[in-house]
Amino acid sequence: MGLELYLDLLSQPCRAVYIFAKKNGIPFELRTVDLLKGQHHSDDFAQVNPLKKVPALKDGDFTLAESVAILLYLSRKYETPDHWYPQDLQARARVDEYLAWQHTALRTSCTRTLWQKMMFPVFLGQRVPPEMLASTLAELDRCLQLFEDKFLKDQDFLAGSHISVADLVAITELMHLDLFLCQIFKSRPKLEAWRQRVEAAVGEGLFQEAHAAIMKAKDLPPADAAMKEKLKPFIQLLLQ
Repeated sequence: MGLELYLDLLSQPCRAVYIFAKKNGIPFELRTVDLLKGQHHSDDFAQVNPLKKVPALKDGDFTLAESVAILLYLSRKYETPDHWYPQDLQARARVDEYLAWQHTALRTSCTRTLWQKMMFPVFLGQRVPPEMLASTLAELDRCLQLFEDKFLKDQDFLAGSHISVADLVAITELMHLDLFLCQIFKSRPKLEAWRQRVEAAVGEGLFQEAHAAIMKAKDLPPADAAMKEKLKPFIQLLLQ
């Protein structure tokens, strides 16, 4: 059996892996894991990834979790063009720096914003305290400013003049928020110019293909009682 990628394109990290593999012509078998149906909690999937999260990779007898680890594994195994994960020490360090920062900063902030501004009130029918939402949006704005000032600066891409895996991780996160509710690019010209460069580097067709699922997800019906029960622990975490 060749390379298998377990993905749900509703997931931002899954889209980054999907775009990277497709753009670099990496042959793989797509194994769709439907998050909304809870398929990531199945016994079969747990054998691939005991963490019960997507994305996951299976390469023969080798399995791997976590999107960043998967992206770097693919870049090394398939010897993708250097710009994705540069050999130059300092350029690679810039990619690593962003990947380390985003997981507990921008990604966390985007997730909280999405759930508090849309998923709780629309999908789950649960009120979010206005002061909590205001605090979350202020933190998102702070993270976006850091993204522009600290990481993007006056460069074309996060690691310099060429696209890298850092840009894929960033764009899939920000597109998720922008397409659902916030239109964050519209109010930030520097961010919008970067988005256009990333889309052009990836290719418009592939970019749109990867994001098609979340365009449809905007019309999801409200969650039923069973789904709400499953999400209770997550809800409590995000409302703390």
